[in-house]
Amino acid sequence: MASIAFKGLHANTLGSLPELGQEAPDFELTGRELSAVRLSDFKGKKVILNIFPSLDTGTCAQSVRQFNIEAAGLKDAQVLCVSRDLPFAQSRFCGAEGIENVLMLSDYKTGAFGRDYELIFTDGPFEGLLSRAVLVLDKDGKVLYSEQVVNIGEEPNYKAALEALNNG
Repeated sequence: MASIAFKGLHANTLGSLPELGQEAPDFELTGRELSAVRLSDFKGKKVILNIFPSLDTGTCAQSVRQFNIEAAGLKDAQVLCVSRDLPFAQSRFCGAEGIENVLMLSDYKTGAFGRDYELIFTDGPFEGLLSRAVLVLDKDGKVLYSEQVVNIGEEPNYKAALEALNNG
């Protein structure tokens, strides 16, 4: 399990992210239009998974804004932003912020994504939500880069994720 700092306290997740070179587990999440979206839908494209607890926190919202900017220049790649926020809240946020270059996905229905990727907080104030992490996958769905952000209030390393995407 990962130990994540939260305002001087520590919270734990179910386990560890998929390892480098490992094939990322397929998933089914809910898109903003309530449609099912699977990782396998992006086979043949590189993928950045920007995973976070909730758009209602400043750091999470900023990660979506930053990846939206970065995604505008990507070719043959897709940024997927994943949380347990309801699709309606995701749509409202994207509309208000002008977010158009990333795909917002929700794990609200089953929590299977959080379990399969071992990202669900098992205790602490965010218990049941997803921890902050970034995964970069190659065109075959294998992990090129992973970052489990160890302090929930910090942003991910955008530069390292983008370098992995461009070099992979």
